[in-house]
Amino acid sequence: MPRRFFRKFALNRERFRRQWYLSPFEHLLHDHNLWGIRRRTVVPAFSLGLLVAYFPFPGHPLFAALLALLFRVNIPIAALTTFVSNPLTMGPMYFLAYRAGLFLLGTEPQPFAFELSMDWVMQRFVTIWQPMLVGCVLLGSLLALAGYIVLDLLWRASIADYLENKRRER
Repeated sequence: MPRRFFRKFALNRERFRRQWYLSPFEHLLHDHNLWGIRRRTVVPAFSLGLLVAYFPFPGHPLFAALLALLFRVNIPIAALTTFVSNPLTMGPMYFLAYRAGLFLLGTEPQPFAFELSMDWVMQRFVTIWQPMLVGCVLLGSLLALAGYIVLDLLWRASIADYLENKRRER
């Protein structure tokens, strides 16, 4: 089941080879691990995408794709998994990360009011960046570990179920 599910998201690497802007990286994109739907490449890519989704900076899919290329895991799965962090989930994720960072650093919360402006980023964000970054690393790591364990167990259970059904058919 997991292989069939992830095959829906599989991309045709031949289509990417023909793109002019990827031609400098063509020699890197030949590896079958980067595109194949196998447990040993999909499960770490899923975990990597969850980790990157918690980082408090823009460009999650691109960063996850570059890390997937570095670690030789499935690029599309890593990039797609980062969309766990979206406009609906970002607020609660980063607030929880900020609170976890405050707890870990043993500091008191600084009162702040959020504004979507560059002035707020330059003046107010400097008071909350440390606890938020510590919390993002911690919670991202925990989420990645939980995602790795759960998906690996589901994948193994699916394989065991598939093999059991095959044995029954014989």
